[in-house]
Amino acid sequence: MRARSFSTPSRWPGTPSKSVTAPGRIVVLNGPPRAGKSSIVAALQARGPWINLGVDVYNRAMPAALMPGVGLRPGGERPDLEPWLPRLYGALYESLAAHSRQGLDVVADLGHHDFYSQPLHLLPDCARRLAGLPALLVGVTAPIETILERRRANARGGFYTVDDTIVQRWQEAVHEPGIYDLTVDTAAMTPEQCAEAIVPIFADPPEPSAFSRLAASEA
Repeated sequence: MRARSFSTPSRWPGTPSKSVTAPGRIVVLNGPPRAGKSSIVAALQARGPWINLGVDVYNRAMPAALMPGVGLRPGGERPDLEPWLPRLYGALYESLAAHSRQGLDVVADLGHHDFYSQPLHLLPDCARRLAGLPALLVGVTAPIETILERRRANARGGFYTVDDTIVQRWQEAVHEPGIYDLTVDTAAMTPEQCAEAIVPIFADPPEPSAFSRLAASEA
């Protein structure tokens, strides 16, 4: 049985209706750093009033003691920060849900993985917080050679010094278990093409959705 379709009125640009008639759409872009997630966010925002609540936005509100927050990379190198992650991810996903319930479209670019000092099973818990809402999980991929080239071309200071080993670790960790509603390859598609591939899915959503499958898992 196919799930019912979700839609939101097209009012871009312009003013929103005073009443919320349908939940807003939720898109979670999951992929490693430099996969092209933020460019897809920008392409979605060019199409309509999508609110960005991704890792960079969230971490700008984070105190230094909790950094890199939800951007903690795979490898289990900061077990002191790991106890915070269930609450941080839970609060972030509750915010995605709250925006949707207000009829707002929201997108979040994240890098989910479970390669900490011990498994935290964050993604199934996050999925359960979106129950009943129109939410898509989109895998954002690119060959490791492309990601390394992007890093060299856009080298800048950050929280971490990143070497090729860390890039490979991200590539392997972030797409496990790899349950998605859609996967896009940013080496083969422009950000605009990725956005054009994502939006129509809401008119004919998969059943069960990726988030529904993850929420039902025993993790």
